Parts: sequence; C-alpha cells; structure tokens
Amino acid sequence: MTSDDPALVNTEREEGGWPVITIWSDIGCPWAALALHTLRAASARLELPVLIDHRAFPLELFNRESTPKFIVDVELSAIAARRPELGWRRWSAPEWTYPSSMLPALEAVQAAKSPAVGGLRASDELDIALRRAFYTESRSVGVHAVILELAEDCEHLDADALAKALRAGEGRSEVYGQWDIAQGPHVQGSPHLFAPGGYAVHNPGVTCRWTDSPENGGFPLFEAYDEGWAEELLRRVHGAG
Repeated sequence: MTSDDPALVNTEREEGGWPVITIWSDIGCPWAALALHTLRAASARLELPVLIDHRAFPLELFNRESTPKFIVDVELSAIAARRPELGWRRWSAPEWTYPSSMLPALEAVQAAKSPAVGGLRASDELDIALRRAFYTESRSVGVHAVILELAEDCEHLDADALAKALRAGEGRSEVYGQWDIAQGPHVQGSPHLFAPGGYAVHNPGVTCRWTDSPENGGFPLFEAYDEGWAEELLRRVHGAG
C-alpha cells in the first residue's frame, strides 16, 4: 500500500471538479478539529474550494475505551488559548451528558457520503455541525436524536435519507473497515491528511509536547502553529503555484 492507494486517499474529482482531500480523524480529537478549521478557513479565504473525504480514525476502538474527558479538556484548553478564533468553550452541560462514544457520529458522517443522502459535501457539512456542537455548544453528539437534529440544518444533506440509512446500519461497516486500514503503518493518528501525488502529513503545522503522560497529570505544551500548511496543500491540489 502506498500513500496514493485508494484505500488511503480519494483521487477522484466530484462536484464541480473540485479536488478531494482525505482526512483520517476522530470527531473527539481537538487536533483534528483544529486542522479542519484551518483548512476550511484557508479554502474560503483563497477561493480554492475542495471536498473533504472523511475517514474514521476511531480512537475508542484503538484504545479499547472512551477517550477520557480529562485528556480532551487539556488539549482543548491548550489549543483554544492559542487559537481563540475557534470559539471553543469548556464543557458546560451536565457531566452525565458528555459523549461516551463517538462511533455513532463517525458512522453518520460515513453514511452521509451516500449519493442518496448527499455525498461528500453533505458528509463534510455534517462533520462541521457535529464538531461545532461538541466543541462550542457542549452537546452530546453521540446521541442519535442529536445527530439527526444537526443534520436538519445541513444544506446539502437529506436528513430523512440519513435517518433511513442509519436505521439500516449504514456507516458502521465503513467505520470498522477504516479502522482496519488505520491499524496499518500508513495512517499515523488523528488527524492524518492525504492528497493525490503522495501528500501525507500527520497533524500538520503543530509543534507540541507533553510535560508528562496524561495519565500522570501531564499537560500539552502547544508551542507553535504554522498554518501555512493549508495554503500549501490547497495550491498543490489545485495545481496553482
């Protein structure tokens, strides 16, 4: 398997001939949310549109447990302090509503890729809505009803079709199949970005180290962030400069 293998990267052009960037991530990973925000903001600013093909890097399947809230909290705080434009907030809802699993959300993003539901654009709109709901609104995005409520506001997504797809179990086999691939040597973590032509970068732009392991009470030191990676990638996939 190479970095241009279809199992790792989407090399097709879809709506409007836009290039596709493939991102492996977990919705509950703050670093992935940062990368996606940076990429989307640069795409809008430079008027270089892309489609994002979301692939699941399900942390709870790798770790055999839910991602601990205390780890997400300290990573979120480190990122939000350096990048306040993200608008992230500490979890403000009751503790018992904190998502115990991100698998239902990951499955819904995969199910939304179906042409009957909306395709890649709809899938990305749902991913945006889920991350916003989790990081800024303290909503339990692992709950089926919350997912469908968020889907209602996605412009290119047919929420009724998504509800039917999820009822039929669509999206689940895709998440588990992607987990199988992600256990190989090529996908290093969340987020890992791939693009045609051999581009493959894990957690782009980030310089960070932990003072100690999270289990020992360590904290992430987010020392620097070079957001220029997004413009470089966008110009690369558009063949511009």
